[in-house]
Amino acid sequence: METRINEIRVSYRPKLKAEHWPKISSSSLAAQVVFENWDQNTIAVYESFKILLLNNSNKVKGIYQISHGGITGTLVDLRLLFAVALKSLSVALILVHNHPSGTLRPSEADKNLTRKIKSAADFLDIKILDHLILIPTGEYYSFADEGIL
Repeated sequence: METRINEIRVSYRPKLKAEHWPKISSSSLAAQVVFENWDQNTIAVYESFKILLLNNSNKVKGIYQISHGGITGTLVDLRLLFAVALKSLSVALILVHNHPSGTLRPSEADKNLTRKIKSAADFLDIKILDHLILIPTGEYYSFADEGIL
């Protein structure tokens, strides 16, 4: 009797050539890139959590939305986050989420999640360069700039 199983295929298909990928050299540039690519119809409505996927030259391979939630929070499944990071062969990430309320202060939950993600990333040899909080005006808070990453 023949045993049949499903085939698992892992792929990443970039649409832009690497020479067109923006290079991230500061938190302000990262915030600008993400804000310009955020749905402006939802940034003031509910929280979303996204990751900037970077290559070894800190060029943006892409942005991926990990989750979207309610007015005051969103859940992040680390398995999904790292599945995307590994599938895209990214060597560094910038974590980003929005606060629809306009508050730029990170909550304790934000800080705890950042520590948890960073710990897992260290194990996988993926760098977490920053965690940004965006508000609807485009202003941002940088964990790295504030020295709490």
